[in-house]
Amino acid sequence: MSLSPYGLLELPLWGYALVTFLTIQTMFLGVTLYLHRDQSHGGLILHRALRHVFRFWLWFSSGAVTRQWVAVHRRHHALADQQGDPHSPVVFGLRRVVFEGYELYKDAARDPETLRNYGRGTPEDWIERHLYSAHPFLGLVVFSAVHLLLFGVPAVVMLAVHLVAQPFFAGGVINGLGHALGYRSFEMPTTATNLVPWALLLGGEELHNNHHAFPRSARFSVQRWEFDIGWLWIRLFSALGLAKVRWVAPRPHFERRRRDLDADTVNALFVNRMHVLRDYARRVVLPVCRELARREGRGVPVIAPKLLIRHPALLAEEARRKLRELLERYEALRRVVEFRDGLQQLWNGAGANQARAVAQLREWCRRAEASGIRALREFARALPAYAR
Repeated sequence: MSLSPYGLLELPLWGYALVTFLTIQTMFLGVTLYLHRDQSHGGLILHRALRHVFRFWLWFSSGAVTRQWVAVHRRHHALADQQGDPHSPVVFGLRRVVFEGYELYKDAARDPETLRNYGRGTPEDWIERHLYSAHPFLGLVVFSAVHLLLFGVPAVVMLAVHLVAQPFFAGGVINGLGHALGYRSFEMPTTATNLVPWALLLGGEELHNNHHAFPRSARFSVQRWEFDIGWLWIRLFSALGLAKVRWVAPRPHFERRRRDLDADTVNALFVNRMHVLRDYARRVVLPVCRELARREGRGVPVIAPKLLIRHPALLAEEARRKLRELLERYEALRRVVEFRDGLQQLWNGAGANQARAVAQLREWCRRAEASGIRALREFARALPAYAR
């Protein structure tokens, strides 16, 4: 009896597509829950049995080695968009990261210094030393053989799609497009963005800007309309006793009737500092720019809000020159930037002397009230509402 060219399991076309989709999604789930949220940042603690299921599947279906992946990712956070970042479009160019992201990852994963400095705390048990790390591609060989046995000729296409998925989506889309396209909820020194359309394909990893703003968070969605499918799995595994959430990104809580500026206010502003800066951009920077544009007409460049909101470390020299010209020309814009910098300095020192931080916050609000800038005055009056 000869073996069918369709292997042991002959399926309709949609069946082959479904199997391929499920193998890829299980691989991505292992990446986002096990490698990323559990091993790299520790915001999520998976049950040891679930950890090993993911560790096996990643070795079996992609050849991923935990220590290598974690070390490269931690190095990316430590040196985001600077020299030394293993896969930054700012350093290597967008085209190279999108199409050669896997090669950049492998180069970094082979670096002993990267593994030594950033790979600590990852599994070093017997099976890791003698199988997963010792023979990283053996799993892929077996995975391919099983596919060919089960599905025959269609397995060739299934394997091709599967093997391309992780390098393209994780290496190209997230590390490449996730630092070039999309929207930014939070301004930071890194160029990370959020890529919403990929939400059902990448396990929540597409919310890259949110992740860089709150690296330890087990939940990548921050705004209420954002969707992190990985978080749904975390809730399911938590209900089954297979996962424990250690930390999630804060969402601002407001007590509208509060009027006192005290230690609780300082703590709330510190915890929600990324949200406070975002609110400052929306409620102070943009209204002031619009008011100036209304009064001055074409004298205020359309790009002014972007120059004021963008993190200074990400501005090119020409953009910095234009920003300096704007600040020299318009006192209102200069004061808006000065007050923002003062607010950041306030919570940077909040941990050292809380009483002093409270006094500085009160002084900051007093000066904002007297600034003559309506948007700034209203923003200052709303600060006491922030609560833990």
